[in-house]
This record gives sequence, structure tokens and C-alpha cells, in this order.
Amino acid sequence: MPAAQTWRNWSRELTCHPVAIERPGTAEDLCAVVSRAAESGQRVRASASGHSFSDVALTDGVMVRLDRLDRILSVDAERGLVRVEAGAVLAELNERLDELGLALENLGDIDRQTLAGAISTATHGTGATWRNLSSQVAAIELATADGQLREIDAESDPETLRAARVGLGALGIIYSVTLRVLPAFTLRRVDRARPLAEVLERLDELPEEFDHFEFYVFPHTDTALCRETTRTDEPPAPTHPAKRWLQEVAIENGAGSVLAAALRRFPNRAPQLARVAERGVGKAVTVDRSHRVFASERRVRFTEMEYCLPRGSRGDAARHVSDALEIASRPDLGVAFPVEVRFAAGDDAFLSPSFERDSLYIAVHHHRRLDWQGYFAAVESMLAEREGRPHWGKRHTRSAADLEPAYPAWAEFAAVRDRLDPDRVFGNDYTDRVLG
Repeated sequence: MPAAQTWRNWSRELTCHPVAIERPGTAEDLCAVVSRAAESGQRVRASASGHSFSDVALTDGVMVRLDRLDRILSVDAERGLVRVEAGAVLAELNERLDELGLALENLGDIDRQTLAGAISTATHGTGATWRNLSSQVAAIELATADGQLREIDAESDPETLRAARVGLGALGIIYSVTLRVLPAFTLRRVDRARPLAEVLERLDELPEEFDHFEFYVFPHTDTALCRETTRTDEPPAPTHPAKRWLQEVAIENGAGSVLAAALRRFPNRAPQLARVAERGVGKAVTVDRSHRVFASERRVRFTEMEYCLPRGSRGDAARHVSDALEIASRPDLGVAFPVEVRFAAGDDAFLSPSFERDSLYIAVHHHRRLDWQGYFAAVESMLAEREGRPHWGKRHTRSAADLEPAYPAWAEFAAVRDRLDPDRVFGNDYTDRVLG
């Protein structure tokens, strides 16, 4: 038996020791890896890029890395379909699609994830009428526990596709994904500060005013830092690479690193540090191709929890945000990292946090080496009581017993899992906890 190897996630918080790390280069290789592991009684997990803050990818069995499976396999521009291997990193995939005159309709604010990891955990961007990334999936090829490659699409097997689109890696290892794409388009994004009271007062209207609206607020401050994005016919005006590096790396990430270091050394100065960080954000306008506007550079290694809530009746969203900010501003918690607020349209993937409801997402962050547990626990307790569903790739403490009532199609997902993986070859401690 080979010695176990070590794997860590992006934030360097989570570590596991797989008995083997496999890097298949073809569909046949992938199926062979799964078959060998199943025959030897080992469980199998795909680790993707490690951008999850939950332990969704950890394993002491066989870890499959999809790095070598990153090719575009076919393009049908007329039908708006592109088939891609599941290990493609979103940043690189977006550039290749742009060269083909194509684009994904919506993206998250980080593009370093692999395609498989992003859809499997229901990664989302923002926009009241736009759904998460998994909703753009038309078909999936899955290496299942019997060592076979199974093609799943909406025409031949719609129920299985609704399970596999947000599958948490619990149904098999994704080999390829067929994505619905659009002709390449341009976005105009305005980053600016608004009074927090104004944003909360208009929180039912602002997401409808822009194609993509989000904001974040540093605790102990009264300013909402807004990102207001609309689709435009203006020609792209790409930011000069040096200027972009200066803004995103030197200023934003540099300031974030200073904030993180100062907070770790002086946690009792959190209110002052948050106010300094808030004052350092100015107005900026960006007009460029969609993928370069959606995504931002993230180098500060924080930790994060995010919850999805129904937007609800008028005023509900503002109440959820206000109460999260009240917790973040508690002096005993020492929080200086911002609370982030985004929006998404409902979708039909069985385990999507936005399943059958238009949603508000609230994300909280903290220094990974400080006492984030008390902060996250307080926010989670409040949001869970309000029909909140956790983001599968972010920290949370929920288990199958209390998650099942939150997902109307829980039984449908469980039935697909029982059919595709009755022996739980693709399980780990995380799926044991959250799926049962």
C-alpha cells in the first residue's frame, strides 16, 4: 500500500491524507480509476481546485484530480452548446469561449474553480433574474461506481440531471459538462459607495434596477459598497493590465492583506480597522467583456460562510442583512471583514440552495486564524431559523436531519443517489453528515 499523500484546500485550513491521488488524462483513465477504487473497497472523491471552505472534498480514500481533463470537446454555436471536460478552470475556459465569440450567461466573483467543482456546489454570481452556474448545464457525463461512463441529459433523463447538476460529488466523478452559452457580450460595471440606510430602504428595488447588483458592508460602518452592472452595447474598453494589477492586486488584495495582518495582531481594534478599510474604496467604472467584469482577484486567505434565504415579502431582505450586520458589529467578536450580499433567481436542481425560490445570499468572512467559530455560529443560527440553506462549498454545521426539511426535493435526490451509488463509493465524512 503506497504512503498517504497530503492535500490542502486554497485557504490552507483543511487538510486530508488520501491513500492515493490520481490524475486521469482521458475518460477511460477516469473510469479505470473509479473501478479500481471500488473493487478495492476505497471511497473516491474529486478535489477540484480546493476553493471550498467546507470539507466537501476531503478524503482518506482515493482523491481524483481533474487537472488534465480541461479540453473543450465540441462546440455547437448555432444551438448555443459547448461540451467541456470537467477539470477546466473557469478563468481559462472563459478566455477560450471568448475567442470563439461565446460566453456564459452569469459567473461568480471568483473564477479559479474548476467547472465540476463550481457546478457541484451550486456556485453562483448575482442578478435577480439570473440563476446559478449549474442551471447552465444541459448534459453531464458521469463516471459511476460500476466503472462506466454515463451520459445524463434533460431529454433522456431529466430527473437524474436535476440531481447531478448540484451533486456534491456524491453520485460519481464528472468527466464532461455540456453548457448552454450565449454570444459574447459586454458589461458596464460601476463600483461606488451608497449610504447603507438608502440601500436597505431600496433593497427590494435595486436588484431589479441592474442586471447584476451586489454590495458589501464593513461592520461598524454605515456605507454600502455597491457593484452595479448592466449589459451594454458599448465596445469593450479593457483596463490596461498594469492598471488592473495595481487596482486588484496591489490595492485591493494588498489592503486586504494589511487588514488581515492587523486584525490578527490587534483583534480588539476591529471597529477602527473596518472603518479604515471602508474609506479606502472609491468609485470605479469598468466596461469590458463579461468574464473580465464578473470575476475579481482574491489573494487574501480568509474563511467564509454563506447562506441562501428566500427574498420574501417587502422588507424581509433588509431585515436579514441588518441582523447579520448587527451580529458582525458585536464588540466581543472582533470582526473587520465585510458582509457580502448577492441575489439569484430560483432554479430546479434538487440540492440547489435556490431551489424553487428567488434568493438572497448573505456571506460572512473572517480571518482564518482568528476565532471565526463564534461569529459564524451566531449568524448561522439566525439565518437557519429564517429558512436559510447553506452554500455547500462554504462553512456550515448543518446535518442531514435538519437539512432534509429545508429541501422539498430531498427524497428525489436520495433516490437518484441510491440508484447510482448504492454502496456510497463517492462518499466522505462530509456527505455522511449532510446527506446521511
